[in-house]
Amino acid sequence: MPDIQLSIHLVNFAQGPTDWNGVIDTAVMADEAGIDRVAVSDHVVFGEQLDAYGRPELGGALGARQPTGPDGHWLEPLTLLSVIAGRTKQVRLATSILQAALRTPAVLAKQLATLDVLSGGRVDLGVGIGWQREEYDACGLDFHRRGDLLDRCLAVCHELWTEQVAAFDDGELRFERIHQMPKPVHPDGIPVWVSGRINRRTVDRLVRFGMGWIPWGDHIADPGPGITELRRAMDDAGRDPGSLEVQSRLVVVTDEDGSVDVEATLSAAEPLVGMGVTDLRLQHRWGVDVAHDAEVAGALVTEFRRRYRSGV
Repeated sequence: MPDIQLSIHLVNFAQGPTDWNGVIDTAVMADEAGIDRVAVSDHVVFGEQLDAYGRPELGGALGARQPTGPDGHWLEPLTLLSVIAGRTKQVRLATSILQAALRTPAVLAKQLATLDVLSGGRVDLGVGIGWQREEYDACGLDFHRRGDLLDRCLAVCHELWTEQVAAFDDGELRFERIHQMPKPVHPDGIPVWVSGRINRRTVDRLVRFGMGWIPWGDHIADPGPGITELRRAMDDAGRDPGSLEVQSRLVVVTDEDGSVDVEATLSAAEPLVGMGVTDLRLQHRWGVDVAHDAEVAGALVTEFRRRYRSGV
């Protein structure tokens, strides 16, 4: 089974102009505190129908609301992670999620491989299909084909990352005897985390391309049944079901004075780990006070490692 890890989500968006140095400072804090992974989210453009985010049939989550309006400021995730890579040493650099289908596959493969090499193999690629038609419209892509476009993108990336001489043909995109260097650090390419509800497409995508699952919708509150289904599908496909990694949210409990209640926080992790969660995404208002964040993260990491890294 993979190691249990702690991660945080960096707030790479704001309602209006802001000082983005806080995002970098939070990433550096996480690295120094021993947090295993930082993650950033993705929007390329916005339309004006933001209520679509709360519609599950479009890919959103029931009742969810976007954290900014259409003119909110969102940093492009790979550019941001490149800056963070230069300021950190060991924390993993994740997208959660990148709308990979909006990018040209071969160019995305090159960008990710470059970041992976320069960071010493620290990149995790979390992907999803998105919920907003306008982003696909602005990129000249068919929103209704977004699942197929994502699968194509992942297939091309995997081919270019793992084959010295690459070829691809899906009837629309064709190339042969293509060389792309450098390759990612790991010979199997960059680890892919697939986000989505458990349905046929999500399961097939993860079994084919992924090593991790980012639950969405109702599965966020209860990932257990989804983990069981994914493990069964991996086993049927000849893959090791015990290798599946899964992200889940873990609320950081604080006392009235703002200090972290380590015991209450990590006790809530036990049932998640028991069902197969491997990446505990700490839910906290990171970035408001970086010095206080360092105290919170440090206390959690110390006890977390005692429990999950020493066999206790």
